[in-house]
Amino acid sequence: MAGPTAARSGTKGASASGRAPAEPARAGRRLWPRLPFRFRRPGRRGLIITLILALLLGGFAVWALYGSNWLRVSGVKASGTRVLTLGEVVEAADAPLRSPLVSVDTDAIAARLRHRLPRIKSVDVVRSWPHTIVLKVTEREPELVMPEGGKYVEVDAEGVRFATVPAPPKGVPALQLAAGDAPSLDRFGPARLRRAAVEVASGLPKTLHNEVKAVRVTSYDAITLELVGKRTVVWGSSEHGPRKAAVLAALLKAARDAHHFDVSVPSAPAVSGS
Repeated sequence: MAGPTAARSGTKGASASGRAPAEPARAGRRLWPRLPFRFRRPGRRGLIITLILALLLGGFAVWALYGSNWLRVSGVKASGTRVLTLGEVVEAADAPLRSPLVSVDTDAIAARLRHRLPRIKSVDVVRSWPHTIVLKVTEREPELVMPEGGKYVEVDAEGVRFATVPAPPKGVPALQLAAGDAPSLDRFGPARLRRAAVEVASGLPKTLHNEVKAVRVTSYDAITLELVGKRTVVWGSSEHGPRKAAVLAALLKAARDAHHFDVSVPSAPAVSGS
């Protein structure tokens, strides 16, 4: 007599390969471990306590910033000066001592410094907690000086007249505005002509800049350089400065005995007086 169509395995529930099938997931089985505590929504009483604590903390912070003596201005420090003294900067700042540091108007202090001390090009006014104001100054540097009334007016790289000194700074060329009644003076104005002269001087390589004694401006397109050794350079306008400077440097080397150079048209320079 034939046996059963499918023999049963010796192990209950075993598959044909001999491995037990995976146990089906039980209904409602947790996928994450049970936490040792429960999150509970704070009750009405807890919310009230939290709100009171927040108000107290905020009130204390406001009092500490504005009402207490802990965070009030007690000192002013300055740095970055070159010609000005630190005392001059601190005095001109006129910072509100004993005022809450948080309420100090730093923009107003910066504007006051630039107005009272034109030599200052820029200044960063920084609150240094808990009770100090720091002034980080950048001074203007003279690019040219203008003789005026027996003294000298310093002109920076932007053409700004910012200080009058009794003697010209060493190594700074003189600016001679000789435009007179020239049409370019009415058209461009002294400030624009100063900027043109400054553009020429500031664009020179250091070796050439050290040779310049004066920059003479007759009109916008008629700028002349006076070099040491009684040499003159017709520069023309302030355009094409780097190219003119390169041509002039080559001419000075090639014609060491010359006294007159013309680079107003850099493609066709001229030398004379050798």
